[in-house]
Amino acid sequence: MVNTSTTRLIMVRTFDVTADKVFDAWLNPEIFQKWLFTMEQTNKVAKNDPHVSGTWEIVDHRESKDYRAIGEYIEIDPPNKIVLTFEMPQFSDTVDTITVEIKPLDEGCEMTFIQEIVVPHEKDWTEANIEKAEVEYRDGSEQGWNLMFGGLKQLVETGKIVFPF
Repeated sequence: MVNTSTTRLIMVRTFDVTADKVFDAWLNPEIFQKWLFTMEQTNKVAKNDPHVSGTWEIVDHRESKDYRAIGEYIEIDPPNKIVLTFEMPQFSDTVDTITVEIKPLDEGCEMTFIQEIVVPHEKDWTEANIEKAEVEYRDGSEQGWNLMFGGLKQLVETGKIVFPF
């Protein structure tokens, strides 16, 4: 394994549905195949075994390529918290950790998403190179999650995803 550092991405979203509904969208493959690293029309694989040490996998097919996301569940506390690993082995051997905390509000719920992003370093990088890479990884991840969370919000609140969000 190459030298690495870690950066943290934190995002908060509110939903006009119960915590149970958002929690289920993270674990039910019939739902997450529509928004989590994939879309229903490009999804080839959406499966999981949602218990501690169970695994999950998504394969999305775009532009004649398969993109595979995999991980393992570390903690599942319905409907409050999910902790899982995330990796895309075709791009890197790094493994990120994602924590999803969901709390009920008077109306709807609030989801706090935390991703511990592992950033691989190239040989002879300076501190400035590392800081730049951490910002790029965090910003790129945030951009992707913003799109996914837009789809998630539509899906749990209306039952479908309509682009653009």
